Amino acid sequence: MADPNSRTGTRYATPELFDYVGRVHAAHDVGLAAAFDAPGVHDMPAIQVGPSEGKLLTLLLRLAGAKKVVEVGTLAGYSALCMVRALPKDGEIWTLESDPKHHQVASERIAAAGFASQVHCILGKALDHLDELGAKHGPFDAVFIDADKGNYDKYGRFAAAHLRPGGLLLGDNAFYFGKLLDEHPDAAAMRRFHEEAALAFESVCIPTPDGLLLGVKR
Repeated sequence: MADPNSRTGTRYATPELFDYVGRVHAAHDVGLAAAFDAPGVHDMPAIQVGPSEGKLLTLLLRLAGAKKVVEVGTLAGYSALCMVRALPKDGEIWTLESDPKHHQVASERIAAAGFASQVHCILGKALDHLDELGAKHGPFDAVFIDADKGNYDKYGRFAAAHLRPGGLLLGDNAFYFGKLLDEHPDAAAMRRFHEEAALAFESVCIPTPDGLLLGVKR
């Protein structure tokens, strides 16, 4: 149920509540903890998904029976490690990262967690690699986007073209940090991402703290 306040946007979650439900439902093992903590250790921006969002990715991919996944935006490898836990032993993730330092840290964390054979870290701008990746390995079961917001519309079009019917589109930061309706090119790109996804997918924007767009390809 929802009361009139929560239906119009009031959120009852507090830091203490988030901490509690995270500990209960999304506890880290050693590999996840190392990847989640890596930004602080290596002087990287700590902008990875939170533990509960990471566990949500795991469960959504498991429910979809995902085997082949593309991730746009690797950072330190935390979300990739969350997702690979949902895949069968012969499942694969191709994750794209443009920053050489982030790519190195992620590759190390993924290898240390024992998933180097399943998670393929690709260094370079995503738009330079996605078409080749789609032609060689598609169609995919899921595409997760958590990268530069001004290109979300382009990443969404890749997903629409290269996901199988029933495949999942997942886009983090779908609220664009509260600036989604601003008159700014990146906000306009994010709105196009939403609107084009609604045409190609059965879609909803899950009201996580940052907004997570979920689409199922028609």
